Amino acid sequence: MSNVETNTDVILIGAGIMSATLGTLLKELNPEWNIKVFEKLDNAGEESSNEWNNAGTGHAALCELNYTTEQSDGSIDISKAIKINEQFRLSTQFWAHLIKNGLINNPEDFIMPLPHMSMVQGEQNVEFLKKRFEALSKNPLFQGMEFSDDPAKLMEWIPLIMQDRPADEVIAATKIDSGTDVNFGALTRMLFDHLQNKNVSINYNRNVDNLYQNGDSSWSLKVRNVYSGIVEHHRAKFVFIGGGGGSVHLLQKSGIPEGKQIGGFPVSGIFMVCNNPAVIAQNNAKIYGKAKVGAPPMSVPHLDTRYIDNKRALLFGPFAGFSPKFLKTGSMFDLVTSVKPNNVLTMLAAGAKEMSLTKYLIQQVLLTKEQRLEELRDFIPNAQSEDWDLVVAGQRVQVIKDTPEGKGTLQFGTEVVSAADGSIAALLGASPGASTAVHVMLEVLNKCFPQHMEEWEPKIKEMIPSYGVSLMENPELLQETNTSSNEILGLSEKETINMDSSDIVTPIPTEINKDDEIDKTKTE
Repeated sequence: MSNVETNTDVILIGAGIMSATLGTLLKELNPEWNIKVFEKLDNAGEESSNEWNNAGTGHAALCELNYTTEQSDGSIDISKAIKINEQFRLSTQFWAHLIKNGLINNPEDFIMPLPHMSMVQGEQNVEFLKKRFEALSKNPLFQGMEFSDDPAKLMEWIPLIMQDRPADEVIAATKIDSGTDVNFGALTRMLFDHLQNKNVSINYNRNVDNLYQNGDSSWSLKVRNVYSGIVEHHRAKFVFIGGGGGSVHLLQKSGIPEGKQIGGFPVSGIFMVCNNPAVIAQNNAKIYGKAKVGAPPMSVPHLDTRYIDNKRALLFGPFAGFSPKFLKTGSMFDLVTSVKPNNVLTMLAAGAKEMSLTKYLIQQVLLTKEQRLEELRDFIPNAQSEDWDLVVAGQRVQVIKDTPEGKGTLQFGTEVVSAADGSIAALLGASPGASTAVHVMLEVLNKCFPQHMEEWEPKIKEMIPSYGVSLMENPELLQETNTSSNEILGLSEKETINMDSSDIVTPIPTEINKDDEIDKTKTE
């Protein structure tokens, strides 16, 4: 154990997409700052940001029906969809800046063009989708969206879904070709390679055991090597906790008032992954359905074409699972040890209010593969069991806090918690998460570095031209940034890729049990 304390400007805890994004922004804005990263695993992007753990890939509210809600008067509220779409565009502008300036290369390794679609069944849902389409298609952000309830057109759009479907079934879909698939695991690794080239000290196999604030507002961290057990001490002027579900415990250890009365509820995801190249080749879109009555927003079913290592994969889900771990590599005691005297009433209130969620999770955990296959057949009527394997995805920890809506309210979103003095910030929550990483990290900058924002603003606008501006209200800037980003990222020139079997990922994991986690080496 070393008692020597090393000083640095910024410490980032967790080597995921959020720390990667914040570190990259800070290095662009103040290259002289000394930055250190501590990650308990042996590589970047191995937990929530990993491509096999991350359910959300390029959320831009183009197809996710839970971002548009029907009001009591029958109108459709699209405000959340507008907000998320604009936030995702900040990400694409920033990525384009990085590519243009040679800070990262080969955009096709992390982003690919892919149509985004919504698909619903039943007259009432079709009516909702039509009204949603009418509301969105008038908005410049959603230009190019199409709607169809014509079986012939739908067969052209979604042949895998339309095959063997009853002729009299009421079904409709929307389609927008400007969607993307983003591999956040690949992007995270690229950003950390860039940061390493910028002399950022990235320390793997290091667990932050504790942290406390000093009298000068700096933070002291106790960092342990997970293999040797050797403990190091580090001090920083600013700390960002970007450790996925593990952020909850570290926020609590920080002792800041803003972290009190906050808890977390872990939910794991299970996906069905197609192992048949002939089936994978028949789908070329992200197709989102509507969550069943009583199901939480996180459970929106989708048939999801993905690009992993430049090869196509096909996933369906998510099915909810439950583990008390806050990270996939966490401890079975994570949930229990997160209950503190200052949040126990909040947690108990959430438990009482969320009985329906608890019931839903129990039902999901008890599903057999055949029962999951029946849900898949809502999308693919002729789905065969032997073509699909089950894969455990990452852990998501939903924030529980007291809000104006009541004590112990479960939050479905991404949230930054920061100290009043701006010396520490933590990221909590889940979807839309990674897709809005740039927006969320700009929020961290505004909250924690207000004294620098005036000085930094010209550089931020150079990197992200629409920073501080509503694209919806500035169609010329929308057109300009969209054209430029698409060109630099190679999205405008790519067409649908015809793939043979050698271009298709066919992970063949072992069949999972309730508590098992897939050995990721079997999918690589």
